[in-house]
Amino acid sequence: MSQGNREMVEEAIAALNRGDLPAAVKDTTTDFVFDFSRSRSPERGLYGREDIVRLQEDFGGVWESVRYEAGELIESADQIVTPITTYNLGRDGIEVQTRTAWIWRFSDGLIARVTFFQDREAALAAAGLSRLATRTSANAPSALLSSGRYVTIYRVSS
Repeated sequence: MSQGNREMVEEAIAALNRGDLPAAVKDTTTDFVFDFSRSRSPERGLYGREDIVRLQEDFGGVWESVRYEAGELIESADQIVTPITTYNLGRDGIEVQTRTAWIWRFSDGLIARVTFFQDREAALAAAGLSRLATRTSANAPSALLSSGRYVTIYRVSS
């Protein structure tokens, strides 16, 4: 896995936090898909590059602010799993914190798909990394799975 993929993920999350949607999707393929179908939100579904603005307005518009924080980047083959903590501040000052996970898949050096999961374990299972679900990045910064896949876990500093 290239450092470039990790940088693209970190830059996309930073752009989302700035509210800069064009920058968030600048390193995506023309047929990019954000798969939000596993969400419990009424906005669940599949979104292309052009649809991201509408999703942000529908989903993010109810909040005063939304901030995403990836605690780790788990790399394997052509994908990165990022457990995400989302900090939402409501218009009346109510704070809501959620923990989800996203799988970032790459093609030709660009982000081809981001898939949303309700939790880290579901994302790791979908990525073929379910054996990591019980391991923490502090205990296992890298691992060779029985399948022969090599996985590297990077801690992300806030």
